Amino acid sequence: MRVLIGFECSGAVRRAFRALGHEAWSCDLKLAEDNGVQHIQGNVFDYLNDGWDMGIFHPMCTRLANSGALRLYRGGKKVNGIEPVKWKELEVAAGLFLALWNCGIPKLCLENPIQHRHARELIGVRQTQSIQPFEFGHPESKRTCLWLKNLPKLKPTNILPPPDCGYWENQTPSGQNKLGGDNVKRAAKRARTYPGIANAMAEQWGIDPLPNHPNHRARGSLPGP
Repeated sequence: MRVLIGFECSGAVRRAFRALGHEAWSCDLKLAEDNGVQHIQGNVFDYLNDGWDMGIFHPMCTRLANSGALRLYRGGKKVNGIEPVKWKELEVAAGLFLALWNCGIPKLCLENPIQHRHARELIGVRQTQSIQPFEFGHPESKRTCLWLKNLPKLKPTNILPPPDCGYWENQTPSGQNKLGGDNVKRAAKRARTYPGIANAMAEQWGIDPLPNHPNHRARGSLPGP
C-alpha cells in the first residue's frame, strides 16, 4: 500500500514499511537524516491528496502537550493571565491537527504526547490509546498517544520488566527525562520514533488497503510534484 509519514525526517517509520514491500514516503520540511531517496522535503499538506492508503503523522506538539501547558500563561502562572501569542499558536496547532485528522486518507494514525485540557477541547477528538517504548523492547519511558482511524490498536510486541533501580534508562532517579542539549536538539531527539514501535506499525498495520476509496490509485505511482 501507499503510506505517507508526515513530519518525519529520521526515516524510521518509512524504512519499516518499505522493508515489508510497501511504497512508503516520509515528508518533512527538513532533509532526510538517513539520506533516503523516498523522502519529500516540503509541506505535508501539499501532498495529502496524492492517493495514499495510509497516513501516519507526527504533528508539532509544542503548544498541545500537557508538559508545556503553563507556558500558555504569562510567567508560567495562570494568575497572570494568558500569553496571547502562545495561545494563538495553540489554536493554530489544534487546527492543523484537525486538518490532518479530516484529510480524507482512509487509514490514519496521529501521534502526540499527552495533550492538555485546552488542546483536547479545541480538537474535540480523544486519543485511541497510549503506548510506551518499554512495551516494544526499548528500556525507556515516553508515554505517547495515538489517534487511530480505520486502524486497530497497536499491540505490544516485547514488554520489558521495570528495572531494579525503579526508573528507565532515559530517566533521572526522580522520573524526569534526562535528555540534555539545547531545546531544539532535545525536541528533535525526543520526536524520533523508536524502531520497535515503527516495526510494530508496519507489521500490524501493513495489511491490504481499501481499493474502492476515492483517494486510492494504482500502486507504484509517485507523489505529485
